[in-house]
Amino acid sequence: MERVALTDTLDLSRIVYGMWRLTDDADTSPAHVQAKIEACLEQGITTMDQADIYGGYMAEEVMGAALKQAPALKDKIEIVTKCDIVEGMGRYTGVPLKHYDTSRAHIEASVDHSLRLMNVERIDLLLIHRPDPFMDHHDTGACLDDLVTSGKVRAVGASNFRPWDWSLLQSAMDTTLATNQIELSLAAIDAFTNGDVAYHQEHGQPLMAWSPLGGGALVLDGQGSGELRRTLTEIAKEHDTDPAAVAVAWLLAHPARIMPVMGTNTIERIKSLSDALKVPMDRVTWYRLYTAALGRAVA
Repeated sequence: MERVALTDTLDLSRIVYGMWRLTDDADTSPAHVQAKIEACLEQGITTMDQADIYGGYMAEEVMGAALKQAPALKDKIEIVTKCDIVEGMGRYTGVPLKHYDTSRAHIEASVDHSLRLMNVERIDLLLIHRPDPFMDHHDTGACLDDLVTSGKVRAVGASNFRPWDWSLLQSAMDTTLATNQIELSLAAIDAFTNGDVAYHQEHGQPLMAWSPLGGGALVLDGQGSGELRRTLTEIAKEHDTDPAAVAVAWLLAHPARIMPVMGTNTIERIKSLSDALKVPMDRVTWYRLYTAALGRAVA
C-alpha cells in the first residue's frame, strides 16, 4: 500500500483504520482487537487512529490490552491519538460542562494517560482534537514542541482546524505541524471549495479525512441522497465492487493526498478496506460523483 510521508521520520499508510467505534463492538477482548489490527496489516494498513475521548475515554485502554497481549504488533503499526476535549464521563466524570483544554498541563497529562493506557512508549502522531477558542497558542505550541523533543511524540498536528486556527498555532512553534484531520466525504464536500483543502494542498500538508463514508449515509440503505447513491451504485457495478470502495476511491484520487480514516468493527469489512485502491477514478468519474453530491451541474 502507498505510504504518505508526514515528516522526515514518519509516514502513514494511505488508508487509516479508525478506532472511534472500538468500544461499540460486543466483543472488546484483546484477541478480537488483535484480529482487527492483523486484518489491517494484511492489507498494508498500518496506521491506527485513536483519541483519548473515544469510547468514553475507554478505547485507548481497549487497544492497549491487545498490544499488551501481542506486543510484537507495536513495531508494525503507527498510532495516532488526539486530545483536548473534556467531557463529563470516564476519568472526567464530574466535570460540569463539555469544553476544550489546550493548556500545557492538560496536554501533558493526556499524553501520559494515552501512553499508559495503550501500553506504548511513544505516540507517532498527536493531534489537537478541536480548535480551542481560549487557546494560548504560545503555551500550546511550546508544549507540543517539547513533547516532540522529549520523544514522547514523533509528530504533531491538528484535527478540525480551519486555516486560521492552523496558522495561529504554527506561528508559535518550531516543529512543523504535520497534518489536519477534517471531515471529508461525498456527504461533506464543503472543504473542497471553502479553502480548507486548498490551504493544505498549497502548503504540501497531507490531509486525513474522518467519516469518509458520511457516517454510513453514503452506503447504508435508506440514507443519503438518492442520486448520489444511484451514482455510487452504478460506478460500483461497473468495477465489480461496492459503493463504499467507490466513495473512498473518490477521496484517494484527489491530488491533496487525502488519507481516509475508516471505522468499522466487522472483520470482513475491515478485510475489504483496501478495495478502494482497485477502483479507477479519472477526472470525468470524479466529477460524476461530485455533481451527484452537489445535486446540480457545476456552474
